[in-house]
Amino acid sequence: MGVSSTTPHLLRAARGEVVDRPPVWMMRQAGRYMKAYRDLREKYPSFRDRSEIPDVAIEVSLQPWKAFQPDGVILFSDIVTPLPGLGIDMDIAEGKGPIIHSPLRTQEQIENLHPLEPEAALPFIKTILQSLRSEVGDKSTVLGFVGAPWTLAAYAVEGKGSKTYSIIKNMAFSDPTILHQLLSKLADAIAIYARYQIDSGAQVVQMFDSWAGQLSPQDYDTFALPYQKRVFQQVKQTHPDTPLILLVSGSAGVLERMGQSGADIVSVDWAVDMADARARLGKQVKVQGNLDPGVLFGSKQFIRDRIHDTVRKAGNWGHILNLGHGVLPETPEENVAFFFETAKELNLAGVKN
Repeated sequence: MGVSSTTPHLLRAARGEVVDRPPVWMMRQAGRYMKAYRDLREKYPSFRDRSEIPDVAIEVSLQPWKAFQPDGVILFSDIVTPLPGLGIDMDIAEGKGPIIHSPLRTQEQIENLHPLEPEAALPFIKTILQSLRSEVGDKSTVLGFVGAPWTLAAYAVEGKGSKTYSIIKNMAFSDPTILHQLLSKLADAIAIYARYQIDSGAQVVQMFDSWAGQLSPQDYDTFALPYQKRVFQQVKQTHPDTPLILLVSGSAGVLERMGQSGADIVSVDWAVDMADARARLGKQVKVQGNLDPGVLFGSKQFIRDRIHDTVRKAGNWGHILNLGHGVLPETPEENVAFFFETAKELNLAGVKN
């Protein structure tokens, strides 16, 4: 496929082209720190309504686009959104996250899960992504959004978020056969879901393995990495040109392993210096990140200095500027605006690799 000058900036960088400045977007850029979102939340108090009613989800996804013109516009969603399509009943509690009503604890429950049929279970996703593509055109890149097998399994087995992950680790370490069955089913469903998002208009897809950083490296190799690979391999078979990003929270100990997942881009958190991340991942792996979201509480000069530091360390190829995790709810909107303004004024010609 020939690349024209109208190819959006982030997509060009994600494909490995040399660009004049790093593209920039923020995780959780749509959300509670924006007054427009808080106002909408009063009208639609249910997160599932906000993310699954197309008109509302489109409006939320576009709020940061209209305010800041980021290089990436990400689908407003949750990683657990496809679970009901497999037969896992869930809700998303305000401020608490996903709640799984009947956590998966037995072989029978896992055998009763069915394959994901996105057109039947998640038709709103296509409507949202198609609208986002037509709204932003070539000015921005539309990103899709999926959870990874280990993290979705953790929610499905624990029943909610956890501090210790003791229930799923009990399963992993005492009855791994059941867990591997669940991870396999989830990997296949996520691959189908990612393909559906791409077919609906997503130009890049980010997979969130939020809880894989809770695994020791040897357990990451058993329960997270093989299933990340399984998703990425299946997506690449049908959509080889769509860049895929992998995020793991608290990933300092497994960074090199993330680079082996088949992801095109590794999202780096702020616990790793960007220069160290580049050295550890090697020259072929593209990176995203990695400012501490707390930096956005600092002065403008502080924010500017940290952006420049990260960009200098990332070098002049294969870097998407982002936070190391989501923007925090109390962040001043004007500091978010300044982050984007500063990023867009960068010129990589002066950045040494």
